[in-house]
Amino acid sequence: MNMNVEMMMRNIVVREFDPNKDCLGVEDVERRCEVGPSGKLCLFTDLLGDPICRVRHSPAFLMLVAEVGDEIVGMIRGCIKTVTCGKRISRSTKYTTNDIELPKPLPVYTKLAYILGLRVSPSHRRMGIGLKLVKRMEEWFRESGVEYSYIATENDNYASVKLFTDKCGYSKFRTPSILVNPVFAHRLIVPKQVTIIQLNPSDAEAFYRRKFSTTEFFPRDIDSVLNNKLNLGTFLAVPRGTYSPDSWAGSDSFFSCPPESWAILSVWNSKDVFKLEVRGASRVKRTLAKTTRVVDRVLPWLRIPSVPEVFSPFGLHFLYGLGGEGPRAAKLVKALCGHAHNLAKERGCGVVATEVSSREPLKLGIPHWKMLSCDEDLWCIKRLGEDYSDGSLGDWTKSSPGLSIFVDPREF
Repeated sequence: MNMNVEMMMRNIVVREFDPNKDCLGVEDVERRCEVGPSGKLCLFTDLLGDPICRVRHSPAFLMLVAEVGDEIVGMIRGCIKTVTCGKRISRSTKYTTNDIELPKPLPVYTKLAYILGLRVSPSHRRMGIGLKLVKRMEEWFRESGVEYSYIATENDNYASVKLFTDKCGYSKFRTPSILVNPVFAHRLIVPKQVTIIQLNPSDAEAFYRRKFSTTEFFPRDIDSVLNNKLNLGTFLAVPRGTYSPDSWAGSDSFFSCPPESWAILSVWNSKDVFKLEVRGASRVKRTLAKTTRVVDRVLPWLRIPSVPEVFSPFGLHFLYGLGGEGPRAAKLVKALCGHAHNLAKERGCGVVATEVSSREPLKLGIPHWKMLSCDEDLWCIKRLGEDYSDGSLGDWTKSSPGLSIFVDPREF
């Protein structure tokens, strides 16, 4: 490290983001960081003038900036919540299935932090600024009683993976799949054999707590998620003739006499949080994509799949809380995804997206385009404390993955 770099390192100040004076500097760093490889398609994010938009709906959040003199050269966001990290069997609480009483599994909760939006200006990289930002953020986590911290990154983002695994002590933990499907100009047909019921937030909360509270990463404040203005609704799919919106009497009544198969999902309006844009496409690719949209719009009855308008800013809806039971659950999930597609079409979205465990049994029922999706996202985790979660679980970082995870839409 030469003398100039050492002097600059000593002059780097890490402090809390000030929305009254830092927005332009943060936007400048974001813009300089989003320069994709020449000749390749790249995805760019527009935060719509709100640098903390992707953390502000979490129970607790913080954004830090690194500056040299009056110039912002880096930033990082972090948020904290309480989630399920495992389950234990209750000796006193039981549930009945097929007239047999069984011990009821109960969630084990932990205080979890999430790091996202780490950026360092290209002109100030390889100076330890990213590491300094992460360490300062982890200080806040520890002061807040956090036991675990995790990050999500692309498997092939070697610089990010190296920073967190080699220098910050994180370990590779889970590899969920991000599944993205375009929104076409035509509506998708929801099979007549399926009935879709929209649940109110109270019913949705009771439903999720009953069936998903022991799922990894399930947020204990699920009620806050479901009552957030960005939540567009929770939808339940059942075979036609079992239940209907008119006969719906609540989740307790439903589980006293459930159908053979059912599926559920919720829709989050990410379109009002940020916009995405694909850059780097050739004129030929743009023209071909536009042609598919024109044909789809003019001849919608043909139901020709069309490439959405992703070469200018577009919004998305995020599907979360996907689950179901029974032999037809995957088909019911597919019907729900069709319903969600039509909702996204009405609201002018370019795509719908979801993130599920790579081992999720219902993954086969989720329509997606492979060229838009990511088979293996990478989540890395680190244990920060020793005395917060229930000791029955042990060290979560060493646990084996389950079949499902619950992805919080506030952090997507």
